[in-house]
Amino acid sequence: MDTYEKFVQDLDRYLRLDLTGYKRPQMERRINTLMRNLGMRDYDHFVESMRKDKAIFERFLDYMTINVSEFFRNPTQWDVLENKIVPELIKKTPNLKVWSAGCSTGEEPYTLSMLLQERFPAGRHSILATDFDEHVLAKAKAGLYAKKNTGGIPAPYYKKYFDESADGVQAKDSLKKIITFRHQNLLRDRFPDNFDLILCRNVVIYFTEEIKRVLYTNFFKALRPGGVLFTGSTEQIMGAAEIGFHSVAVFFYGKPDK
Repeated sequence: MDTYEKFVQDLDRYLRLDLTGYKRPQMERRINTLMRNLGMRDYDHFVESMRKDKAIFERFLDYMTINVSEFFRNPTQWDVLENKIVPELIKKTPNLKVWSAGCSTGEEPYTLSMLLQERFPAGRHSILATDFDEHVLAKAKAGLYAKKNTGGIPAPYYKKYFDESADGVQAKDSLKKIITFRHQNLLRDRFPDNFDLILCRNVVIYFTEEIKRVLYTNFFKALRPGGVLFTGSTEQIMGAAEIGFHSVAVFFYGKPDK
């Protein structure tokens, strides 16, 4: 066992953090860069520091989980969701059950909430928003953003669902009311199920192909018949048909109806 393998083992043993499903080269480079920035002597020193200092551990999580998000990210794909995917789902059930898996700081589920409440207001929709990182999940629940990070929100939505203050831009309770935020470890926790729509975008980039297949298979099982999985613009499901998916649109994968 080399030093990196021992480090991964120690993370799991002492901090309940499993990196075994991640691609080693990318993870090792990022970890070593962070260690240099923090002045850590070696992996053992780093693990011990994270065990003693929660702030260091949270810094590690923030650095490793690549929490990059924005409202209406990749707008052309949101157009497809709004004008093609959701209308077809609404025909099957007026009340959509949606999962934002890897919701980061909340821009994605809040975007979903705006879209569903404005374009499909007749339904009693629900959104489950989950993330592994408790730190970013707390930010998502708070719903407070810098003004510069809200530029992608259409003006009528911005006026209706956000308040400006000295602290930033605050999501209103009316936007939060259909969202439930919850901690979820995709590699360990049981998947919820019976979803009409699942979004998992730019979350699995650093996972191995084997782990990606396990996750996509689990997402397939978590969908209701006729449901749709929406993936990121850098992600393509290899062997999607073998899992059971069919292409609905670019980056959208459907589960067949019964």
